[in-house]
Amino acid sequence: MAVIILGSPIVFNGCRSVPEVEKPVSMAVRYGQVSNMANVNVRVSLANRAVYVYEGNEPRWVAAVAIGKPGKETPLGNYKVFSKLPRKRSNTYGFHVNGSDIRPGKRVDLPSGQRYVGYPMPWWVEFKAGYGFHAGAVWPMPRTAGCLRIHRTVAEEFFNLVQKGTKIDIQPSLPEDQTLGKNIPRPMDYALPDHPRSVLITDAPFDDLNVLF
Repeated sequence: MAVIILGSPIVFNGCRSVPEVEKPVSMAVRYGQVSNMANVNVRVSLANRAVYVYEGNEPRWVAAVAIGKPGKETPLGNYKVFSKLPRKRSNTYGFHVNGSDIRPGKRVDLPSGQRYVGYPMPWWVEFKAGYGFHAGAVWPMPRTAGCLRIHRTVAEEFFNLVQKGTKIDIQPSLPEDQTLGKNIPRPMDYALPDHPRSVLITDAPFDDLNVLF
């Protein structure tokens, strides 16, 4: 299946020219429709930073993922989805909020008199306690705290392809890395800055995933 990549037009801003980020037609490759959700299973290759969704042994959906960094690696093994939340916030990393004073911090380090607001993790699919798939920046190197991030434009689609009980198999590498995963689209917008903290603590990141960046 061909993936079409749009060019990089130049936006003129006064005397400066700024290249726009390349925007692929889609950040996932699809192979037909799922007819039986009970037969869906998910395979993840950490080496290829890819997630493969199958119906039985037939591929249905493939996309790039961001994986855990050294010391906080994405866990290997066989799991099952046990929780799905479209509007999830991190229980570990987020912000300490006291009025207009908003500072990054962990829940366990919350100072007295302040409230904790977790970092937004839309379209959460949990397979092991504290580990799951969610929308976020898909970096080309290990970057997460162990979760598997999917590009914001296709995270909801993945969320809808799985259900509680769906099998998740995470391996160092997979045979399909050389076939289905050889030319999957790789996001180029991973380094875009976050929106202001005052926005990230609201519902805005769930209402418009572009607000995550």
